Amino acid sequence: MYPPSGNRSVACENTEYSLDLVSRLQEGLLLEESVSTNCMPESWVRSAILIRVNSLLRGVSSVRPLIVERLVDLLRNDLIPRVPVHGSISASGDLSPLSYIAGSIQGKASVSLLTGPDRHLTTADVAFAEAGLEPVSLAAKEGLALVNGTAFSSGLGALIIHDATALCALAQVLTALSVEALHGAAESFHPFFAAVRAHPGQIECSRNIFAFLRNSQLASKKEDIPEDALLQDRYSIRTASQWIGPVLEDCLAAYHQTMTECNSVTDNPLTDHLGNTYQGGNFQAKAITSAMEKTRQGLQSLGRMLFSQCTELINPGTNNGLTPNLTIDPPSQSFIMKGVDVSCASLVSELGFLANPVGSHVQTAEMGNQALNSLALISARYTHTAADLLARLSAAHLLVVCQALDLRAFDVAFMSALRLPFRKLTLDTWQEHTASEDLYKKLWSSLQAGMYKSVAQDPIPRFTSIASSLQLVVLSDLKADSGLETLSALREWTELLTRLLQETYFSTRSAYLAGGSASNLLGDGTRPMYLFVRKTLGIPLIHEALLHGQIGNQEDGVVDHSTIGDYITIIHQSIRQGLLNLPVMEALKGFDKQGVSESGNEEQLIA
Repeated sequence: MYPPSGNRSVACENTEYSLDLVSRLQEGLLLEESVSTNCMPESWVRSAILIRVNSLLRGVSSVRPLIVERLVDLLRNDLIPRVPVHGSISASGDLSPLSYIAGSIQGKASVSLLTGPDRHLTTADVAFAEAGLEPVSLAAKEGLALVNGTAFSSGLGALIIHDATALCALAQVLTALSVEALHGAAESFHPFFAAVRAHPGQIECSRNIFAFLRNSQLASKKEDIPEDALLQDRYSIRTASQWIGPVLEDCLAAYHQTMTECNSVTDNPLTDHLGNTYQGGNFQAKAITSAMEKTRQGLQSLGRMLFSQCTELINPGTNNGLTPNLTIDPPSQSFIMKGVDVSCASLVSELGFLANPVGSHVQTAEMGNQALNSLALISARYTHTAADLLARLSAAHLLVVCQALDLRAFDVAFMSALRLPFRKLTLDTWQEHTASEDLYKKLWSSLQAGMYKSVAQDPIPRFTSIASSLQLVVLSDLKADSGLETLSALREWTELLTRLLQETYFSTRSAYLAGGSASNLLGDGTRPMYLFVRKTLGIPLIHEALLHGQIGNQEDGVVDHSTIGDYITIIHQSIRQGLLNLPVMEALKGFDKQGVSESGNEEQLIA
């Protein structure tokens, strides 16, 4: 042991290192914790044990019932081997990982297991003695029956398919929320489109999103589109069902491949009920590689779509009238979603890299014997990583879209609060000079257009500019013989209007921050998700005072000091734990699968 001294050093291949650093390296203080980086999660190992049991129960692998019983005992007593995460090429099955399960039931002292409520590490011989279990001695063929097979690849694949299916459903809800936040049109998902291009995935996706948007007050109709706005929505939402549909079909194909593998016999040799032995290659796991490659590419496709939706929500050039960076504070003083935008770009870039195939990197192994090997477990591992990356991206997207929906609802509340006093001010000022009701309608339309075009400005200069721009509308509508007193009235009206806009805006903002909600404007399928984020997870509309700890419960001094990253983490954890599946399922169960179109002909169109 080197004595602790900051002045001593040791030479190593012409490089000097402080003895304190060498000491810390020897103690492992600078290394990552080995279990988390080098060993599989317990859920992966449990799934492999279960699938190995299912395979051996088919009765063609030449094992005694005792072998199956001991495997079940591992699960029943929660004795889970620690299995290295690397080292399998999935050719003669997952030989190396399965050997740790085989060693466990033999009670080998060289195999470590996690056991007990505190999940402490112990050796297999000690764990079996404590559980009152007798280790087994393997008979002929039983060793091969345990280590030959695709249990780890197919077990992890099954877990991934479960997560991928949930992420596919979440992507559809997120798309519907994005349609509302961007003031997009539900028409893009009308069943007529799928009826004339009858891909099953597109039919399913468009039917879901169309139903999610039912009764939405934010999804636009043709008559709602301003003259200077896009007639058609951007591709990220308009073509979403055509984009998601093929991913659903690929995931369904991957599901069938994986489930077939989970319910198959995958060791060698095999023996039929007459005692005939067959030599073959059922251990080759290419079916799982195929399933995982499709799934991983599908996850990347979903991520790329969600990234487009997310960045279009943040960008005032594409978000259809929302503020830059989705701030409810003055845009020049708050760049609240910039970091999220950068983070999402990072995640989708990594997803794109992971979408590359694994199966094309096969190397000859075992002195040429395993010249073909599926790399299924490696592919499954990368797909598991991709699923987690998509979950993180979806969490960020959900935070962003809820923020956008609140800003949209705030705009609705502001314009609603403004309308009557604006009309009164206009009629009171100009009733003697023009057809004041017609003038009011023209001014209201121009005011809406001015609000749409000026989202990047801070409130005070914004409303001063809008009020001044409306003077031209008034002047063009006045009678030809209007005198100087009209100009004086115009100046006074402009000043009063500026004050009205500012006061109404700030009072509405205060009221919305105190308890506003977008829920009453949302569709039948999107409302549950918004409420889950805002109520169940407790994630608020984000603004600068909140982030800087300037608000809170004054009585007990509780102040929310969470960062935007903290809020995204909460959502991400709810995805990984399956909690976010609850509002997704509520959305899916909230409508008749056949749906009802406005014309009442949707069933006929699909048929």
